[in-house]
Amino acid sequence: MGVPRLRDRGELALADSLLGAAPEDLIDVLTEIALGGPGACALRALGRLASAEAFGSDDALAAAAALAEGLRSLFNQPTAMAMIRGRELDAPYWRHVVDYSIAGSLQAVLDEYLHVLREANGHAGRDDVVALRDVAEAAAEALGMRTSRVGVDEIRVDSVESRVDFKRFHLRTRFALRFGELKDDSGEVLARAGSVRQAFNSPFPPFILASTAIGQEGLDFHCYCHALYHWNLPSNPVYLEQREGRIQRFKGHAVRRNVAADVGLAGLRGRWAGHGDPWDVLFGAAAEQVEDQVGGLILYWIYEGEGQGAARVERRVPMLLMSREVGQLKRLKRGLALYRLAFGQPRQEEMLAFLGENGGAGGVQGICLAPFVFDAE
Repeated sequence: MGVPRLRDRGELALADSLLGAAPEDLIDVLTEIALGGPGACALRALGRLASAEAFGSDDALAAAAALAEGLRSLFNQPTAMAMIRGRELDAPYWRHVVDYSIAGSLQAVLDEYLHVLREANGHAGRDDVVALRDVAEAAAEALGMRTSRVGVDEIRVDSVESRVDFKRFHLRTRFALRFGELKDDSGEVLARAGSVRQAFNSPFPPFILASTAIGQEGLDFHCYCHALYHWNLPSNPVYLEQREGRIQRFKGHAVRRNVAADVGLAGLRGRWAGHGDPWDVLFGAAAEQVEDQVGGLILYWIYEGEGQGAARVERRVPMLLMSREVGQLKRLKRGLALYRLAFGQPRQEEMLAFLGENGGAGGVQGICLAPFVFDAE
């Protein structure tokens, strides 16, 4: 038996015999889906990066659908389902997802993430369909990162035979990954190192990335990270600078947190009407409050914000008290300060020797190494 075709929308609204009576919570449910539905949030976030002409195309809608599919795969992960559903098993899971997205402001998360992705992928200032599709595909790939396995050695001490044994077993992990190729139990490659980096540079898992010295130069990890653990200290202060430079980059995580805290919703009111990139407006408002005399370095690279809660690039060195690393860290920090003073200056070796002989940076008076000289007025 076929369903009769209706001539117009008004006739559809009156067709109770086909759809039945409207549920009492219909308006509430539709409102919640509009506010926190992953598809609706993805569509709005992409729409804020595009012109009306570009976003009205079928390709742009397909890009939004690809991003929504990536979010669906994320929410359907067993770990995500366990956290979102919790112990409340009565309501359907999709209702939990919508409530979770509203409470966690998924819309704001996607607005920030797509702003970062657009610039990271070289599409700053572009609002065409190609840029939208590229941003959506990159986000969907990061959202689709699968679990990997990590080998762990269990240490067992046999006191009877005075022997230490190691038993190796594997753990499945998603929230912390090794920077490199991810493989499954059969050895098949799940993701390349570039895909792992792209997923880490998102607000979604993995949240912890472990890397060897290969990650200390030429790679960016700053998009959603401002804390770095040095599991082993390098011998050269330049290497220390290279490591920490991976998370202190243009519009880094700490910078955006400080801009959002200082400007906030109050700074958006009257400046942003709900269309266009809100983060362009936030940085524009911050630029009006900051006297930046070095061509954007203060605002976009080292903006530290105001108040005790301001975010900073954090250096963390887990080490034992009274160990050799305590003295080594002091020497590295002193060498790093001298390196920063001499960087970019002619005859750096002579300058470093002079500064070292005169007690370091604190013992030198009247020397200005600033690359620019500004009029005090």
